Amino acid sequence: CKQEMLQKKNAVLVDGVILNGPIMDSKAGEKFVEEACKIIMEEVVQKADDVTEKVCEWQAPEKLKQILDLEMRDTGECHQKILKLCHDVIKYSVKTNHPRFFNQLYAGIDYYSLVARFITEALNPSVYTYEVSPVFLLVEEAVIKKMIEFIGWEDGDGIFNPGGSISNMYAMNLARYRFCPEIKEKGLSGLPRLVLFASEECHYSMKKAASFLGIGTENVYFIKTDERGKMIPEELEKQVQRARKEGSAPFLVCATAGTTVLGAFDPLDKIADICEKHGLWLHVDASWGGSALISRKHRRLLHGIHRADSVAWNPHKMLLAGIQCCALLVKDNSGLLKKCYSAEAAYLFQQDKFYDVSYDTGDKSIQCSRRPDAFKFWLMWKALGTTGLEERVNRALALARYLVEEIKKREGFQLLLEPEYANVCFWYIPPSLRKMEDGPEFWQKLHQVAPVIKERMMKKGSMMLGYQPHRGKVNFFRQVVISPQVSREDMDFLLDEIELLAKDL
Repeated sequence: CKQEMLQKKNAVLVDGVILNGPIMDSKAGEKFVEEACKIIMEEVVQKADDVTEKVCEWQAPEKLKQILDLEMRDTGECHQKILKLCHDVIKYSVKTNHPRFFNQLYAGIDYYSLVARFITEALNPSVYTYEVSPVFLLVEEAVIKKMIEFIGWEDGDGIFNPGGSISNMYAMNLARYRFCPEIKEKGLSGLPRLVLFASEECHYSMKKAASFLGIGTENVYFIKTDERGKMIPEELEKQVQRARKEGSAPFLVCATAGTTVLGAFDPLDKIADICEKHGLWLHVDASWGGSALISRKHRRLLHGIHRADSVAWNPHKMLLAGIQCCALLVKDNSGLLKKCYSAEAAYLFQQDKFYDVSYDTGDKSIQCSRRPDAFKFWLMWKALGTTGLEERVNRALALARYLVEEIKKREGFQLLLEPEYANVCFWYIPPSLRKMEDGPEFWQKLHQVAPVIKERMMKKGSMMLGYQPHRGKVNFFRQVVISPQVSREDMDFLLDEIELLAKDL
């Protein structure tokens, strides 16, 4: 083939490389994409609501390495072998779109969001300037504007980024920048000891952000929570005063709207009062609970969120926008985000372009290349409307309520607490332990029950349900309802299956 190309008229050879014509076989590539998409449709999309399929085809790591043949070689492999590999990747992956995947704070499949992902993966855009990403920059602007409306702000700013953890880091850094703008140029030297406050139930990303930003995890003061996992405002007030007496500089309070385990919502209004009193930035981590704002029935859970300075909200969780789809929203509309993060790269953000450069929003981000994540949410929102999204939230919380009532009826099931969101936390007590006296030995034995049930369900492939110990409580199950494909029958199956898997424990 190389010889034939060299014999062609105008053949150019540089450093042993033929430069004429493309080196990719477009027709073969198109055929491969067509065949691969067929596998995706048959093995993922069409089976998304089929409860007879396994949630997981469990294999131990060493066995799975052998099945997949992970070794990369000097020569490429034929398309049929690659297509078989695609099939196996799907087969041995966890089906997070299965109606009985309850393991995480995301689940299910939204077909509009999926198509949006297909489009963006095919176009391969990067959202930093209008000239290379005109559609997706305008889409992000429209989505941010609408999300700001639901928070209750008249105006604001925002940016989509890779996850709620990053949103929390953005907010922490932004609050610090407002407190001491000189840090951007001069760095940490000369700063007072900065202190921030978050509840005992906050997401672990707050500690990571404090570490990453050089604030230090010892300077995160964790505020006591009540029995439901909500921050106690009086304890926050005490800790702020303590920090001031120590000569530290408090600058940020992070409240949580929808904690990871219990699904608790901090009292935002009372926390906002304290923040106003002491001049502190109020950030609300609503990564999980923010989608309740879409529901007229349940938005009361976030009462007072309009008083926040910044909010993290992940539509890829309750609303199924597809991982990842996460926004940091900021009440400030004076360009604080850009002032904090801009580096003014002259090769990218030229100020003498032929269009309005205010649409070159990439300098608000710590990233350069950035995915058009807002597009998934936008296309889904266009298709379903606000009422369709609201229905998803209402149905999920209604199913959670149904499960709670069923747990109360069944012997051996015990709730940790009445949930206010979609997190249903409970123990299953096998028959062998039901007559045992309450004491250390009982709780020690009960602690071992959930891991065994989890192993059995995983190896059987019937469902996936998370468990954890928490604040002195032994291992319990945390059932999270999200997917609109989940039905009342799936709630009944969950309880029946736990009983079945644990009958000999």
